[in-house]
Amino acid sequence: MEPVYIEGTKRTPFVSLDPSGKFKIRGRSIQENPSGFFEPLITWIRSYIGSYPDTITLDIELEYFNSGSSRYILDILDLLRKEIPQGELTINWYFEYGDDDLLERGQYYESILNVKFNFIEF
Repeated sequence: MEPVYIEGTKRTPFVSLDPSGKFKIRGRSIQENPSGFFEPLITWIRSYIGSYPDTITLDIELEYFNSGSSRYILDILDLLRKEIPQGELTINWYFEYGDDDLLERGQYYESILNVKFNFIEF
């Protein structure tokens, strides 16, 4: 599979989906049509799941995301949780020092998905 690299803008995050199993989403996600941005990513991940290496690491380092983006981020996390065996999926949730809202959002996702997150403050 070909990797996916999307440069971030003021409204969309940087995304890297590498076939080696290293995934990154970083920046801001405040687009008006999040489905147009996230649906191709979800499609790529679905195709990738059948051939993934031993582990997948997802780094999420978002400084802000709107409610529309939140739904798609949750969809990506849920897809990975359902398809990747426990112990083979690592989710690193980065948040800026003092950003309790972003930390709480990650903790909420962790609790409803029942999957372990690594919370990394920077």
